[in-house]
Amino acid sequence: MRPASPGADGAAPGSTGALALSPALAEALAQWLDARAALSGAAANTLVAYRADVTAFLGFLARHHGQTIGPAALAAITQSDMRAFMAHERGRGLGGRALARRMSALRGFIRWQADRAGFDATAALSARSPKFRPGLPRPLSETAARAVIGSVATVGPPTRADWTCLRDVAVVTLLYGSGLRISEALGLTGAEAALPEVLRIRGKGGKERIVPVLPVARRAVAAYVAACPWPLAAEPAAALFRGARGGPLNPRLIALAMERARAGLGLPASATPHALRHSFATHLLAAGGDLRAIQELLGHASLSTTQAYTAIDSLRLMEIYKGAHPRA
Repeated sequence: MRPASPGADGAAPGSTGALALSPALAEALAQWLDARAALSGAAANTLVAYRADVTAFLGFLARHHGQTIGPAALAAITQSDMRAFMAHERGRGLGGRALARRMSALRGFIRWQADRAGFDATAALSARSPKFRPGLPRPLSETAARAVIGSVATVGPPTRADWTCLRDVAVVTLLYGSGLRISEALGLTGAEAALPEVLRIRGKGGKERIVPVLPVARRAVAAYVAACPWPLAAEPAAALFRGARGGPLNPRLIALAMERARAGLGLPASATPHALRHSFATHLLAAGGDLRAIQELLGHASLSTTQAYTAIDSLRLMEIYKGAHPRA
């Protein structure tokens, strides 16, 4: 399904001001997004991010040159244009990581259009993205992770129904117990109402992986299914986790549940739903888990991504060492 496309002026939904793009360029962008979805299995959220990244540059280019631009303008992009855009985005406060991602999407679009139109895009493609040092994941301790799951069950607004408490516990238990992304957990359907011992998860880029499900997670989901007022098993194609009105659960509600839990426990703002996935990997590694196996469980395309958790484990060992052997 094609994500919401920019209008004829190239403006993304919710943006302010026309981006002064020709209809042909707006259509080229929409076709590129369709190609990304078809060829690489890019998720809907990824396509939305790509669109925002590219339209940010195209809108800047139109304003920079003071005229409406079309597909032919891509052939005339210079390194100076690319550097001016990066300086503009930096001035707006965009961080190095986000800007590097934005430039990567932009180069992908320009390369695709160059191949279609037959022009030389060397000048645009040779512009260097900003360097940045990726931050380490910030997992919870084992004690804190268990405390969060227990707190989610008891902390909530006065109007909260019992079944929604069980729902939130089931979700966070899956995140920590199976290392799922929040989108993957909320992507489960009624067909998994009787949660099996292993799940087949389709992650980023359409990549499938097999994830074992711990008995504690299966029990948590079973408790939620039994209490939920909606006929989950009878609707195998519908969302497993539901909102109060029966629609698919909004991930923001799980984030809010985590916010309340961490406030009650005095945990840092980094204690988010995604931190439970980090905690799964870190605790598994600390228990002697194989790095390649953890890579497969998380669905990482590259082992280098998983290796970040070895740095966390090393830092933890150094903290223990320093605590046991303080300097005089």
